[in-house]
Amino acid sequence: MAFASPADLSPIPRTEAPRDCPLCPRLVRFREKLRDEFPDWWNAPVPAFGDPEAWLAIVGLAPGKKGANRTGRPFTGDYSGEIFYSTLLRFGLASGEYLGEPSDGLRLNGTIVLNAVKCLPPANKPTPEEVATCGHYLEASLAALRKVRVVVALGQIAHVAAARTLGLWPKSKFAHGAEAVAADGRVLLSSYHCSRQNTNTGRLTSEMFESVFERALKLRGD
Repeated sequence: MAFASPADLSPIPRTEAPRDCPLCPRLVRFREKLRDEFPDWWNAPVPAFGDPEAWLAIVGLAPGKKGANRTGRPFTGDYSGEIFYSTLLRFGLASGEYLGEPSDGLRLNGTIVLNAVKCLPPANKPTPEEVATCGHYLEASLAALRKVRVVVALGQIAHVAAARTLGLWPKSKFAHGAEAVAADGRVLLSSYHCSRQNTNTGRLTSEMFESVFERALKLRGD
């Protein structure tokens, strides 16, 4: 199967990692192993998805093995995507229908999705060095997205990555619903990640998740 380059698919192509990004040796080895096992999967750095004129940027952790690493689109094809995109649809931040595949035609409105780490890490756990190495892509993306006013970070690793990029670390600590204002006026909101582990245990409820986006909309202004 022939794949497009991540840069061809991203709304901000100059900020994307190449398909065979060599920067994190452990992630490269894992990627090559999965390419042998699942040659029809994406198995490459996952590009940003959404509106290049976004006012809201959402930062996730990293691609899920059977989600974005398989499909090539953030939060697409796994359990977290069902909760994630249904919430965006509810608040008018997305339009269309989420069917779990990039071909479903789903569009984001004023919103873009980024990841702290663009490649799938083993056991969904990137090392601090991998997060730091990939951080320049997140920094470049947020710099290019000049209309972004609010950044929502999903989970502690995404929070730290976003806070570093916005100049808020280590002052800004992670907590669900935490809010901090960067020197340039952008606001960082944080949420527990919408993973199966968090939702099944009740650590994150739909009401808690929705409250973060309700707050983001209030912060948007006009």
